[in-house]
Amino acid sequence: MRNNRPEGLRTWIEIDKKTMRHNYQSIRGTLSPKTKLMAVVKSNAYGHSLVDFSREVVKLGADWLGVDSLVEGVRLREEGVTLPILVLGYTLPENFKEAVGKKISIGISSAEQIRELIRLKTPCAIHLKIDTGMHRQGFFLKDIPSAILQLKKAPWIKIEGVFTHLAGKDPYNLKENRSQIEIYNNACALLSDAGFIFIRHLGATWGTVAFPEAHFDMVRVGIGLYGMWPSEDIHNAFSKKMVLKPILAWKTILSEIKKLPRSGGIGYEFTEYLKEGTIIGICPIGYWHGYPRALSAVGNVLVRGIRAKILGRVSMDMIAIDLSKIKNAKEMDEVVLIGKNGNEEITAEEFTSRIPGSSHYEVVTRINPLIKRIYK
Repeated sequence: MRNNRPEGLRTWIEIDKKTMRHNYQSIRGTLSPKTKLMAVVKSNAYGHSLVDFSREVVKLGADWLGVDSLVEGVRLREEGVTLPILVLGYTLPENFKEAVGKKISIGISSAEQIRELIRLKTPCAIHLKIDTGMHRQGFFLKDIPSAILQLKKAPWIKIEGVFTHLAGKDPYNLKENRSQIEIYNNACALLSDAGFIFIRHLGATWGTVAFPEAHFDMVRVGIGLYGMWPSEDIHNAFSKKMVLKPILAWKTILSEIKKLPRSGGIGYEFTEYLKEGTIIGICPIGYWHGYPRALSAVGNVLVRGIRAKILGRVSMDMIAIDLSKIKNAKEMDEVVLIGKNGNEEITAEEFTSRIPGSSHYEVVTRINPLIKRIYK
C-alpha cells in the first residue's frame, strides 16, 4: 500500500499499457482489414496524455490520429509523430499555412473556410464535414453542390476525406442514426459523381460498434480506446460483443491523519459536522487537480481496498476523508481516486452518477494536464 508511490509525486496517473492493447485489439477485431482506424487523441487524449498515448497507439498500429486543434497536431509533429493527423475541430484561417507546412489535414465545415483556402492558393489536404443532423459543424446536403463548384475552382485543394458524426446514442432506437447515415451517403454520392476520390469516415466508438455496415474506409475511435463506453445503455447493449476495460488509474497519498472529536466541523464553512469521534485523513488533491468540487461530502476514495467517504468540502488543493473503517491506515498510504484497489473499484462513470449533468468524458478530460502520467 505504501511502496508504489513514484518518488517526488503527491498525485499521479497510471496508464496500463497491457489493457490499452486489449482495447485496441478488441476494436480492431470488429473491423475489416480494409478499414483504417483513426485513434482520437483530442483534449490531451481524453486526459491520458496527448503525446504518450499517441506514441503507444502508433505502436499498436493505428492508421491515423484525430486531434481537436492545430496546436495538438503541431505538438505531435514536434514530438516526432509522423502518422497522418486530422484536425477535427475548427482551425483559424491564419493557421492554414502552418497546417500545410506540418502536413496536417484540416476539417472544413463552411463555405467561408473554403473561400479562405482558395485565397491561400497553396496545396492542402482537407476533410469535408457533413452536417447530417447533429447541427454543430458541417455542410447541409443542400449546400454540397455549391461547395463542389467552389472546390472545382481550386484544384490545389485535395478533398482527402469526407466525414460526419452521429448524434444519437440510444441503442434501442436507431432510426435517427440511420437517417444520418443515409444523408451522409447521399452527400458522398454527390462528391463522387463530381469526380472527387476520398476517404469516407463516419463512425466514432458508438457508430463503430452499432453500425458495422457504416465502417466505410475508416472509423474514428476515442472513448473506447480508453476503455470506456459512450453511455451505460450502450455498454449494456454491446458489452457481449466487445469487452472494454479502463486504462487509467488516478492516485494520491494520505499526507496527514488525525482524530477529531464528536461535533467537530470539517473544511470551509463547516459544511459537515461529525456525529462521533472520527479518524480523518488528508489527501493533497482538490478541484485544481480536477477532482470535482461537486463530490464534496458524497464522493469516495479507496484506501487499503476499503471505501473512505469525502468529508466536507473539496478544497482547491485538499480533501478530507473518513478513515474510521480502515484499520492501520498510515501516512503515505496510497489513495485511489479512480481505479482499482483490492476488490473495490471506483470508475469515472461512478463519478458521473454522483454529479448530476456530468459525464465520464468530462471527469477524465478535466484531470489537470500537469499531473504526471505514467505508462506501465
